[in-house]
Amino acid sequence: MAINLVKGQTIDLRKNDQGEEFDLSTVTIGLGWDVRQKKAEGGGGFFGKLFGGGAQKEEEYDLDAVAFLLDNNGKVANLGRTMQTRDGRSVGLYEGDVIFFNSMKHPSGHIWLTGDNRTGAGDGDDEQIIIKLNQMDQRYDKILFMVTIYQGRANNQHFGMIENAFIRAVDARGKEIAKFSLSGDSTYNGMCSMTFAEIYRKDGAWKFRAIGNPHQSDNFVDELKKLVYS
Repeated sequence: MAINLVKGQTIDLRKNDQGEEFDLSTVTIGLGWDVRQKKAEGGGGFFGKLFGGGAQKEEEYDLDAVAFLLDNNGKVANLGRTMQTRDGRSVGLYEGDVIFFNSMKHPSGHIWLTGDNRTGAGDGDDEQIIIKLNQMDQRYDKILFMVTIYQGRANNQHFGMIENAFIRAVDARGKEIAKFSLSGDSTYNGMCSMTFAEIYRKDGAWKFRAIGNPHQSDNFVDELKKLVYS
């Protein structure tokens, strides 16, 4: 049975308190979310409905999952390289220790990001980061998971408008190990990114910790700057 975590809670990913063991050869970190629906203009009541008011409409939010691979000093050591795309754009951090929408698979092949769902519509995971946890190089001591709202500041979009957000860990057999749920309220107004959770090594085992720390910036690079060598 999966554990529903609270902020700051840490668990062992190998087995739970009931002694159930989990297969960590492949671990899926799933992210899910919904955007709180707004009432359309025109008001409610008979005339509102007649002229299209009172209906619910869903705004498009683009939430992106990001993973930082940290060494035993708590730093991102490899910032990758700059790549030129076919349309002439320069993309930084490519094939480094940051997994994100412009560099979706780590050069080791042991951690990668799946596709992008821009509305959060539907049940289940909207984005996934998949990790071959047992094969992760020993130089990586921690994996930090962050979620950002793309252009959140420019579009006045923030986590105060996000509902039913969660991060969960699922083992190679499809068993849910743990889940951390978080829904927006007024305390998250103006917050455009979130450090959701981390996986880290301790005493030869992998631990999972629920964090849930919000940030005003909508750019993960602002947090990355705190985690690089000077």
